[in-house]
Formats: sequence, structure tokens, C-alpha cells
Amino acid sequence: MAVKVFSASPLGMDGKIIEIEVDSSSGQAVFNIVGLPDAAVKESQDRVSSAIRNSDLRAPYFYGRITVNLAPADLRKEGPGFDLPIALGVLLETGQIENIPSDACFLGELALDGRLRPVKGALPIAISLKEKGFNHFFLPKENAEEANLAETLAVYPAENLTQLINHFSQTEEILPLEKNQNYFQELSEIEPAHDFCFIKGQEHVKRALEIAVSGGHNILLSGPPGSGKTMLAKSIPSIMPPLSIEEAFEVTKLYSISGKTNSDNPFIKERPFRAPHHSASAASLVGGGTFPRPGEISLANRGVLFLDEFPEFPKEVIENLRQPLEDGEISIARAQGALTFPANFILVAAMNPCPCGNSTDPEKRCVCHPAQIARYRQKLSGPIMDRIDLHIEVPRLKFEKLSSDNLSEKSRSIRERVVKARKIQRNRFEKTNRNFITNSEMDSKSLRNFCVIGEKERQLLQTAVHQMNLSPRGYNRLLKVARTIADLADSENITTTHLAEAIQYRFREER
Repeated sequence: MAVKVFSASPLGMDGKIIEIEVDSSSGQAVFNIVGLPDAAVKESQDRVSSAIRNSDLRAPYFYGRITVNLAPADLRKEGPGFDLPIALGVLLETGQIENIPSDACFLGELALDGRLRPVKGALPIAISLKEKGFNHFFLPKENAEEANLAETLAVYPAENLTQLINHFSQTEEILPLEKNQNYFQELSEIEPAHDFCFIKGQEHVKRALEIAVSGGHNILLSGPPGSGKTMLAKSIPSIMPPLSIEEAFEVTKLYSISGKTNSDNPFIKERPFRAPHHSASAASLVGGGTFPRPGEISLANRGVLFLDEFPEFPKEVIENLRQPLEDGEISIARAQGALTFPANFILVAAMNPCPCGNSTDPEKRCVCHPAQIARYRQKLSGPIMDRIDLHIEVPRLKFEKLSSDNLSEKSRSIRERVVKARKIQRNRFEKTNRNFITNSEMDSKSLRNFCVIGEKERQLLQTAVHQMNLSPRGYNRLLKVARTIADLADSENITTTHLAEAIQYRFREER
């Protein structure tokens, strides 16, 4: 009679339960694994056999034909995380261990000497296990702290196969980890590596960045080389509010799926700041692969995605940003099905105004041909530019500014205003049934309710729409930016002052 052991695999943002059935029969010594396994799963037969033999137990080949089925059979299985449950299933079927809990799940890669190696996706799996009726989770020691973030599940850290066998034979006990409540306290502010006070001048750019962070708006910085675009972008985390517990869990799950968590301190407490190189492929940026994994846009979720030298990215890669910039998530479709990952980030893009970078510099001569400049700017399509809320010119600083010893406003002061504006937005959206956090996420119904304007404001907006050739999307995004400016001013209504400032940041499409 076949035995059954439960394991799990990350699937999107959740965990999928995998039933591992093991059956033995007389005949030629064969070890087969079926159920749509990938190469890493197929190779587990050699790892499992060596790990069992080196744990002073009888290898599967002593028992004739061994068949392992990974169910459901129509779901493709990947990764080495099934090594441990397969080994336990073989030992149960061959009578080398007597029983294991029926409400337990097992996960882990086996080394040839029986040691357990860490795997990806421990946190989303642990969260899904309790929802599916499991109470015990056995996995490698390096993944235990991460899985222990799931509060209602008993997590058992194991170092090797022998230790687990001794636990089930009651000769050695593996104690579950105690729950660490410090993880779930309000996250404190983290001292930033960069501070706005050390950036000379560029006050209008800092103001635009403050608006972008307060409302979650996308921003494009354009200016000559050396004007400080990259330094300004790297200082953005210093004005961002701390992650909430819910946001931190969402970010940690994404990093767990990607295998980027720290085994000692797995809970992500800082807002992500991702800055991929312009040679990045589409799959690395938006996610994908045969078994879809989160890309840079998902790893930047609830944080910042900084794309330096924006036009140098391949055009098809830039165009892939359309859906996530609009929806705050990315859907990746493959033959096995479609997976959705969150991608609610602030896009901060930086670019030179032309290939040589000097077309807007009053002190340097531009050597680019007009056709070169046109081709350079055409890499950024109208739909992409329309999805960027604030377009800012970053000029080169004069010597007087650079040599000044005066410090600018500290990031802490700016962050206090940002936190206050975010609180206003949170209180406003609590009245709705939608799970919005910032103004940039508002839908049409929320715009109608929260962006009411008077007659003077309507006339100003009408003039802007006609003169700037704004699309309906541009119109809505302009209102969202104006709403954020009003929140920073602690104003209940959007006034002409707020609208006028939002209009000056808007991209002007050439007719």
C-alpha cells in the first residue's frame, strides 16, 4: 500500500500543497519520479538515495522498484525542495520509520551526506499551510525564522535527515521555534544612508520628489550629466515613511519567493530601492521564466524602482512597464496558467536630454544632430510618458551653489510632511471599500468623490487640457497630483494654486 507525505511549492504569492505518494514493488531496482517533475526534481532520486545511505539507512535500491508520484500530476514541479518529503516517503514505505504526523508538511533540499539545505518560498508556503489545515512545518534550519513569521503554525528547524528520523522515533526531540513578537511591533524609522541636506540646491526637484513620495506618483528627472539626478534618486528612501506591518509582509513574501531573504533576520523592514542596469532583460525587469518568478518591478513593490539612463533600456523592455504602471500589478501568462505578482512601486526615471547630454546646458555646446535627438527621445513612447506624473528638469549647478557650506533641509523634516500627507490619505480611503494607500491608486469613482473642484479650478483645468493636449489618463493623473499637493498643504479642497503646481509638472506632448 502506497504511503503519502505532504509538501508544498510556491505558486505566485501563495503556496500549493503537493501530495507525494510512494509505492514499492518487487522487481528490478528502479527509482522513478512522475508527476511533471523538472530536471532538479528528477535528479532528487540520486540525492535522496545518497542521503539515505549516508544516514546509516538502507537505500531505495534494496527494495526493488520504487515509484514516487507528485500530485496534482497536471502541475509542473520545480526545485530541490521535494528532496526531504520524498526521502521520508521512501523510508515510510520501506518500513525504516513507522509514522509521521498527518497534519505535517515537509520541505528541504538534501545534501549527499543528509544535511538539509535552504529553499525558496518558505514564508508564502507557511502562511498557506495553516489555511489548509496543517499544524506542523518541518524545514531546514536556515528557513525556520522566515517560516516562523506565520504566527499560528508550529515550525520545526531541522539540520539533517538523521535528526528528523530520531525525532519521529522519539530518541531526539526537535522543539518548535518560539514566536518572536518583536517582528510585529510597529516598524521604526531606519537611519538613511543618504540625506537631502547634503545635496546642494535643486530645491524645486526636492519639492517634486516630496510630492511623488507623498502620493505614490511616478517621476522623470531630465538634465545634463553631473547635475545630481542619481544622487537625488538615491536619497528618496530617506523621505519615505516606514513600512506598515501589512506592507512589510507583502514585501517579505516577494523576497522569499526570490530567495533574497536573510536567514538571521528575514523580515523586510525597509522600503525596497531597486536600481537595475539598463542592460536588464524584460524577464528580469517584469518577471517571468518557465516557472514565473518576480522581477525587479515586484521586488520594488511598496518602494522605489530607479531606472537610470532611461532611454538606454531596450524599447520593448520599457513598453513592458505599461500594465504595472497602470494597475500596480503584473500578470505573467505561461502554458501552465497565469500568475499575478504585486508591483505597486514609485517609478523614478533619469535621463539626459540628448545623447551627449548637453542640449539643455547653457554652458556647454550640444554636438548632437537634431535627428539623433529625435531618435533618442522616440525611445520613450507617448503611452509611457503619459503614465509618468511629474516631469522635472534638473539643471547643472553654479559654482556658488556647489561651494556653499550651507546645508539644505534635512530629510527627516521632509519625511514628517510625507508621513502626515500619507495619514490624511489613509484616513480618507478608510471610508471606502477599496484598499488604497496613496492617491496614485485612486480609481474613477474615488476621483469623483475626493477630487471635487470649483468653477475657477475647472476653467484652469480646461485650459490646461486644451493647450497641453492631455489624454483622459493625463487628466486623471493631473487631478491625483493636485490632490496630493493639497494634502501636503493640509487643504480639504483642491484650489487653483494646487492645480497650477500640478500642471507645471505635467508632460507637454508636442503636436
